[in-house]
Amino acid sequence: MNKRNALQLLAGGAAWAGVAATLGLVTACSEPRPSFNAVDITGADYAKDFSLKDSDGKVRTLADFKGKVVVLFFGYAQCPDVCPTTMTEMAQVKQQLGSDGDKLQVLFVTVDPARDTPEVLKAYMGAFDPGFVALIPTPEQLVTIAKDFKVYFKKVEGKTPTSYSMDHSAASFVYDAQGRLRLYARYGAGVAPMVSDVKALLKS
Repeated sequence: MNKRNALQLLAGGAAWAGVAATLGLVTACSEPRPSFNAVDITGADYAKDFSLKDSDGKVRTLADFKGKVVVLFFGYAQCPDVCPTTMTEMAQVKQQLGSDGDKLQVLFVTVDPARDTPEVLKAYMGAFDPGFVALIPTPEQLVTIAKDFKVYFKKVEGKTPTSYSMDHSAASFVYDAQGRLRLYARYGAGVAPMVSDVKALLKS
């Protein structure tokens, strides 16, 4: 190969490297995609937002919690097992995050607005962590948000009109600090995996 051809090949290679870098084809120096314990649903086209009153009567949306990782759960105060277990675990997650605990926001959307009054939910959230926020949809809003979030709920009649229970989905939706839906955390996954996932989202 003569000197002229060699110079042409070098020039061509340099030009291609520039194009590849511009197009984002050179990935050796890019940060790896984080690995999560919960189901990664980044980019999902549902559960994008809500507009519901909290127990103080203030209308809340995801934008109110920008800068924090948000964990949103559907439940009800008289739930015998799943709901208190989940809230207890989330309180432990917040505690184990240490100084980053204030960067985690837990939201509890009631599927039983008839019995879960603001007073009831204030006391219920306070039993786990005073920073947890309860959201109270109207019956019409509950139908809409359940559809938007693809969650299930159903009233199960009891022995008396007020002793009914509620069947409901038991997973949590996790949003990053920019308000983007990222994870679907199944019930019973445990505290340590959630701590790990929240830390990963805070770093990303």
